[in-house]
Amino acid sequence: MIEGRVLSDATWFKSSYSATQDACVEVAITSTAIGVRDTKDRDGGTLVFDNATWSTFLTHLRTPKS
Repeated sequence: MIEGRVLSDATWFKSSYSATQDACVEVAITSTAIGVRDTKDRDGGTLVFDNATWSTFLTHLRTPKS
């Protein structure tokens, strides 16, 4: 498990598709971890993934469903 503190100095960003909306998620990427948090509750908790798990997740999202 990756500790959330590895993201303490990370730069957070949200999708350009979100424009000025506040109802979305933000992502922070470091060399060892990817963090995901809710823009409406930034202090409410962060999901932290290692690079391999995040890559698998993105591959799954891109795989067409039959």
